[in-house]
Amino acid sequence: MNIYTNSAYETTAEEFFDKLTAEKVDLLLDTRLKNTNQLAGFTKKNDLEYFVPKLLHADYVHDKLFSPAPTILERYLHGNIGWDAYADAYREDMRERDAVGQFFERYGEYHQVCLLGTATRKRRSHVEVLKELLEQFQKA
Repeated sequence: MNIYTNSAYETTAEEFFDKLTAEKVDLLLDTRLKNTNQLAGFTKKNDLEYFVPKLLHADYVHDKLFSPAPTILERYLHGNIGWDAYADAYREDMRERDAVGQFFERYGEYHQVCLLGTATRKRRSHVEVLKELLEQFQKA
C-alpha cells in the first residue's frame, strides 16, 4: 500500500484533484474533525462523497478514529502547544485507540490511500504523523 497526504486548505479544486489523480488514489480517507462547515470549501464531506467517486473513481470515507482529540487540536490551533507536543499527543492517542491496527483491518485492501488533513502554510497536520505510523507498521 502506498500512503499519501493531502490538505483541504490553501489549494484550488484543480490542484487538489490533480494531485489525487496523479497519485492514482483508490481511497481518500478524510481524517478531519470538522469537514462540514463553510471553511472546508469544496472539500466539505457531502461534496467529496459526490466528487471523489465521479472524478477519481475512488472511494471516499470519513473516519474520525484517525482524527485528533478535539481538546489537543484546539490547544494546537490556538498556539497553546507547539507541533512537537501536538504530534506526541496524537501518537499516544493513536496507540491508545489501536488505530493503526484498525486502519489495516478496515482499509488494507486499498493500494493507493490518501489521508486528508488540514495543513496550511502556518501549521502542520496530524496526517503527517498518521502516515509515519502507518508506514512504520508496514515495515515491521
